[in-house]
Amino acid sequence: MSIDLQTLCQEVCLLSKDVGAFIRSERDEFSSEKIEVKGKNDFVSYVDKTSEKRIIDKLSVLLPEAGFIAEEGTSTKKGEIYNWIIDPLDGTTNFIHGIPCFAISIALMRKDELVLGVIYEINFDECFYAWEGSKSFLNGKEIYVSETSKVADSLLATGFPYYDYSRIDEYMELFKHFMKNSRGLRRLGSAATDLAYVACGRFDGFYEYCLQPWDVAAGAFIVQQAGGKVTDFKGEGNYLFNREIVAGNSAFFIEFSDIVKKHFK
Repeated sequence: MSIDLQTLCQEVCLLSKDVGAFIRSERDEFSSEKIEVKGKNDFVSYVDKTSEKRIIDKLSVLLPEAGFIAEEGTSTKKGEIYNWIIDPLDGTTNFIHGIPCFAISIALMRKDELVLGVIYEINFDECFYAWEGSKSFLNGKEIYVSETSKVADSLLATGFPYYDYSRIDEYMELFKHFMKNSRGLRRLGSAATDLAYVACGRFDGFYEYCLQPWDVAAGAFIVQQAGGKVTDFKGEGNYLFNREIVAGNSAFFIEFSDIVKKHFK
């Protein structure tokens, strides 16, 4: 069966905005008593779970044959061809502390290939999206990665490890290198938003380890459709399930990824 990915993407954008409105409304009433702890520094709440259920219920209507890879495990259905990869609230720690950077991330995978990505940054009402064969867009306007050609002129984004410290020494050495040899580093607390910002040229590059598929699937796809490149730390293509990612514009990507590769041998 042929699927109209453009129309499907538009429906996912509308869904994301609808669920985003729910998340935004719950922020004002949220309190620390409503937090559940999944693991060390890994939090969840009824907002995450309710948002994921709403997303899955709607996606099940839009594409009934598809399965789900979802952070909160609301559905464990596996699709033979299509599977949605969902983070209903990327940046939960920001959300529970009232820090305005959190997003919904939804991607669609056909077999082993990403074919659609939507990231809705809730606080600024910014919807980033792309589908197979398209460019990348932000609220209807086409976006591109930056043209920065040297790491020395770049603004980079990263995430801090919050429970897996097995590579912390390598990470800190790389962090120090970029502190000294770039225009600066930012840590927003939402990998989906970081990748969306790479896609529209606000950041030149992003790297992080200890990530899950739902953290990066939509963002990686949108970066690529915006003209950027995405790999794992080895420079290979297993960034989705290898729990590490390097993303950036094409102009400086070789230099950028080589530095990451050198520090994470």
